[in-house]
Amino acid sequence: MGGKIQGLNQLPFDPANNNEPLQFGSASGPLVTEGLIENGGESSKKRKRTNTPSADNSRTLNVDSTAMTLPMSDPTAWATAMNNLGMAPLGIAGQPILPDFDPALGMMTGIPPITPMMPGLGIVPPPIPPDMPVVKEIIHCKSCTLFPPNPNLPPPATRERPPGCKTVFVGGLPENGTEQIIVEVFEQCGEIIAIRKSKKNFCHIRFAEEYMVDKALYLSGYRIRLGSSTDKKDTGRLHVDFAQARDDLYEWECKQRMLAREERHRRRMEEERLRPPSPPPVVHYSDHECSIVAEKLKDDSKFSEAVQTLLTWIERGEVNRRSANNFYSMIQSANSHVRRLVNEKAAHEKDMEEAKEKFKQALSGILIQFEQIVAVYHSASKQKAWDHFTKAQRKNISVWCKQAEEIRNIHNDELMGIRREEEMEMSDDEIEETTETKETEESALVSQAEALKEENDSLRWQLDAYRNEVELLKQEQGKTHREDDPNKEQQLKLLQQALQGMQQHLLKVQEEYKRKEAELEKIKDDKLQVEKMLENLKEKESCASRLCASSQESDYPLEKSMNSSPVKSEREALLVGIISTFLHVHPFGASIEYICSYLHRLDNKICTSDVECLMSRLQHTFKQEMTGVGASLEKRWKFCGFEGLKLT
Repeated sequence: MGGKIQGLNQLPFDPANNNEPLQFGSASGPLVTEGLIENGGESSKKRKRTNTPSADNSRTLNVDSTAMTLPMSDPTAWATAMNNLGMAPLGIAGQPILPDFDPALGMMTGIPPITPMMPGLGIVPPPIPPDMPVVKEIIHCKSCTLFPPNPNLPPPATRERPPGCKTVFVGGLPENGTEQIIVEVFEQCGEIIAIRKSKKNFCHIRFAEEYMVDKALYLSGYRIRLGSSTDKKDTGRLHVDFAQARDDLYEWECKQRMLAREERHRRRMEEERLRPPSPPPVVHYSDHECSIVAEKLKDDSKFSEAVQTLLTWIERGEVNRRSANNFYSMIQSANSHVRRLVNEKAAHEKDMEEAKEKFKQALSGILIQFEQIVAVYHSASKQKAWDHFTKAQRKNISVWCKQAEEIRNIHNDELMGIRREEEMEMSDDEIEETTETKETEESALVSQAEALKEENDSLRWQLDAYRNEVELLKQEQGKTHREDDPNKEQQLKLLQQALQGMQQHLLKVQEEYKRKEAELEKIKDDKLQVEKMLENLKEKESCASRLCASSQESDYPLEKSMNSSPVKSEREALLVGIISTFLHVHPFGASIEYICSYLHRLDNKICTSDVECLMSRLQHTFKQEMTGVGASLEKRWKFCGFEGLKLT
């Protein structure tokens, strides 16, 4: 314990080796010995120590007072107390117990801070333990003496601290107490700005700094006695508490506003520092600048900057008769980059396809290894190997197997999604081939699902048999009451283990069966979608063939219409009515595009080929004629229902 306590100088003596009476005094004043005041009536300064808990569970509080003595019968009591409080009994002769603090810190002479975050304290001590008792001792002043409260009593209650509080309320003052005595007691806590004393036994004291209020609160609960008088008017019990003061609140609000202004200024400066620089302004158009931009347009690396300048010039209205040729040449240069950009896109797409193929191959390899790992777990879960593992090992194997299966399923779904995307991009022939493969996959999955169902049923029956056997063994054991039979106990344990293994295996088989069923449902949905696509294709092919047949065999429309019904649904009948109404007001006919543009206003899902196929089937309602000469030759449809009614 050979070092200094931070914030304090060393003690002026070594209490463990000092047999002299304990002396109090300053470096300038004479020392006071036990029971004697030296130099007659001369006043000297004396330090009074007050212990409060700190990082080492104690601190020392010194207050200037008149020359008084503290008798000390046991010369080693001071060292024992210091050791009990965890403080090092160190000292250098001639040094005071506590030095005067630097006045610039604004702290009371000899009184350490109460709160660790107080200004003027170079270190932040660790928090005080809540169960550590606070040891307060007698404080001697010139005109009065302060006696500490009972340490067993709870600490005095205080109100909630107002923001920026620098004013304290002091109650319980002696009736004969003067303002000079109040200053003498409380000026040790810090610089006093104002004292407002009431005619009754209380006053308000305003300090210069906020932390001084905490020092004043330390004196709450002390009993004060003026001199050595025992008169009731010369005694009192101090009660110190926070006080509401408009001046404190105003100063605190001003300080908060100043801090807010500083924060806003700092934030604004930070935003300005982080704001990206503005782009340079676009230069005005001139022949010289036009030639520079034209050269930049030919350079791939400067194309983006140059085309932005060109766009700005055109939007400003710089194009006129004189500069039109220059702008046309620049637009032509910009157009020359289209091929380059298309080639770059194709190259990037090729790279993306290669990367996708590489990823798919890697994913397939990973999936194969996952399947192998899962197969290892499944083989280890079979009874032949499972019975030889401990309970902890079985638990770990089960957890590992479940995790591996989940990851395997995620990878499998991802790979299936990639393959499904590729299948969506296939041609019609490839779609037909995939339907056959999907049918084989579906049949294989159906067979697997049926096999799993049979295995599931057999495992359930075995499980029921094991349960019945265990119940019989338990009943036999209950009848005979022979718990010491080792063979039956061993057999019971083996059956229970086998039962657990069968249950786990049954759960796995059920999960696999559900997964296979889900895959089967998914494949069925895919098959339905493919069948719908095939039906749509077949309908389109039939429409196209009918169009060709109608154009080739227009000489025999009556026979065609007699063989098959031309209108197949109510929707087609509605379309016939709408088209007839439309063509009735167009006596010279209309092209199929014109008719479909009108129909699209009613329903944008109407297909042009379907409409043309429907009109070609109704030979007696609509007819197609060629109008125009040469390049303006056009096919037009006309409504001929009035004439066709006589033929039908």
